[in-house]
Amino acid sequence: MQLPTLADIDAAARVVYAAMPPTPQYSWPLLNEALGIEAWIKHENHAPTGAFKVRGGLVYLDALLRRQPDVQGVIAATRGNHGQSVALAARRHGVAATIVVPHGNSREKNAAMRAFGARLIEHGADYQASREYAHALAREEGLHMVPSYHLDLVAGVATGWLELLRAQPELDTLLVPIGQGSGFCAAVAARNALGRDLRLIGVVSAHAPGYRLSFQAGQAVAAPATTVLADGLACSTPDPLSLPVVLAHADDVIAVSDDEVAAAMRLYYRCTHNLAEGAGAGALAGALQLRAAGRLDGARLGLPLSGGNIDAALFAPVLAAATDR
Repeated sequence: MQLPTLADIDAAARVVYAAMPPTPQYSWPLLNEALGIEAWIKHENHAPTGAFKVRGGLVYLDALLRRQPDVQGVIAATRGNHGQSVALAARRHGVAATIVVPHGNSREKNAAMRAFGARLIEHGADYQASREYAHALAREEGLHMVPSYHLDLVAGVATGWLELLRAQPELDTLLVPIGQGSGFCAAVAARNALGRDLRLIGVVSAHAPGYRLSFQAGQAVAAPATTVLADGLACSTPDPLSLPVVLAHADDVIAVSDDEVAAAMRLYYRCTHNLAEGAGAGALAGALQLRAAGRLDGARLGLPLSGGNIDAALFAPVLAAATDR
């Protein structure tokens, strides 16, 4: 599959930086102590929506409106961060945005999407049901359906990886959470664009292991998504466009449990005082697992804190259950 080139990513960066500055990357001494190596954390939780996906939404909407300036409105299905991205980008262009979420979705993510001006609709028990309804509503109302995976989204997200790799050229390993795969494909695109020799290790939820099972089998394998904590990793069916990139470029794909994710969320808070949502802490959870297995020795590691949008009611008991002190 053709991924964005360096020219594509630099062009996407100009769009992104019209709306937000680059996010920082820091090496935190206490985290380094816990991991036993030097790690650099890419703080995508500092983006305007609190998550990395805003980069993709900004680039996608910009390209869409240049191709189709008469678009009447856009619609997307989401558990939260993709929807915030679409809502913010649509508002910048004066385009109406409709976002469909499943019942029981994060109250605070829902509130954020409404605050960005989106019409929010709750439908279905899970993401798949919301997605199917969004497609039906797009046909009924003549709206443009924003996909969860597209090369414009990948180009936008790759701008963050490019920032990290240019700022820290000595990194040799990246751990990348996998939901629908745009983040992993963006990491591959940035690595290839710079001609860097980097290990790329995907991280999935053990309670949504589709991409890991697919990586092991060399073909698409669906699996139930039952994670309670890492909703951004709750993918049951691997995306047919991103999966070939994972199969071709991942050095490994590992799975982390909700308990491991919770421990990583607590560690982020204790060591950096940054909030990490479940999926946002997935890469750190993977790094802790690899360290325990003796697989991090000597690595110079890049980790995305990919999002910090977690409801207070969900984070409070995670923080209180500090059994890993």
